[in-house]
Amino acid sequence: MDRLANTVRPYAWGSTSAIPALLGTEGTGEPQAELWLGAHPGDSSRVDRGDGEVELSEVIAADPVGELGAAAVAHFGPTLPFLLKVLAAELPLSLQVHPSRAQAQQGFAAEEAAGIPVGAGHRNYKDANHKPELICALEEFDGFCGFREPLETAALMEELAVPGLAPLIDLLRTKPVGPALRETLATVLAIDSVVVEDTVAQLAAALDAKLAAEPDSPRAPAWAGYATAARHYPGDPGVLAALLLNVVRLRAGEALYLGAGVPHAYLHGTGVEIMANSDNVLRCGLTPKHVDVPELLKVVRFEAGDPGVLRPRAGADGEELFPVPIDEFRLSRFELTEDGPVRRVDGRAAQILLCTEGCVLLTDAAGEKLELAKGQSAYLPATGSDTELSGRGTLFRATVTL
Repeated sequence: MDRLANTVRPYAWGSTSAIPALLGTEGTGEPQAELWLGAHPGDSSRVDRGDGEVELSEVIAADPVGELGAAAVAHFGPTLPFLLKVLAAELPLSLQVHPSRAQAQQGFAAEEAAGIPVGAGHRNYKDANHKPELICALEEFDGFCGFREPLETAALMEELAVPGLAPLIDLLRTKPVGPALRETLATVLAIDSVVVEDTVAQLAAALDAKLAAEPDSPRAPAWAGYATAARHYPGDPGVLAALLLNVVRLRAGEALYLGAGVPHAYLHGTGVEIMANSDNVLRCGLTPKHVDVPELLKVVRFEAGDPGVLRPRAGADGEELFPVPIDEFRLSRFELTEDGPVRRVDGRAAQILLCTEGCVLLTDAAGEKLELAKGQSAYLPATGSDTELSGRGTLFRATVTL
């Protein structure tokens, strides 16, 4: 077992207080957006096995089978296939989608062949992997996720009585679901910037008026989400694109799974996030960064429906699992009590444990102990043996499915 030293990334949209509160450190006054836990080459965690801190990525590269387990290496390759984060959003993140593995492989190969540098601002594919992800709320957490049914969106737009939305309403009412969503998104992203700025300003005023007049309306959460986007991104076509999406509010302990092609954006809140080890993001808006509309339209899944809020499913030995349809990552949670039974996690594959409340004691098969206070984390290599969990607190477990 290794205690992890982790890096905080200070993106502008981050909270100044949430991650310091988790870690028990003083805030700097600057945004602290993401705490990275894992072996991603961009910011690997570090471990100390007696000779000073070493990046976890280097430890794994030196002995992949010994660290990850033979079965995991055979299935996923010689690297940790997931990245765990604590994400703390004070301002909205960009509206985005992630490609499927096949799309990522094709897009990465094409951009490599074209000689586009991986760090170029207009590069879409940083690697050849897909990037499914799961976010589990640690507190109330707001976001956009997936397309709403077009007729429902048309009704919502109509209520706002913004003249610039009229062409979008017509598309949503007169086309089948897939074409309606595709053509409306393409139209939004092609609107002249002056028209967008005027329409978003009118939209913001209409949303504020609705919230003031009908604060208890069933529509109020959606209005508030769109008003937040409009306030922070005036003149951005992504605000109009966001009108097509479901507004979701997670309670603590609830989660969202975001597969390939699902448009989404996080608005506000703190959560534990896990994803496949990839940097592939195609943006739809709410950002000054590059938006490649033709490529985006290839990747987005133009399907409507409920965003699918996940609640933990009871597993063996007190483990609460968030089920997902992939095997690169597996996120679960333990709620430990001092008078409750000792819990166990198996050591068939490498795993990362993160304590988000209380204090948890880890005891391995050799009797070695490691205490994790709130905000602390540990890396457990694949030993094949169980590790015992005791104490009082909330512990998240990140591993793979074998």
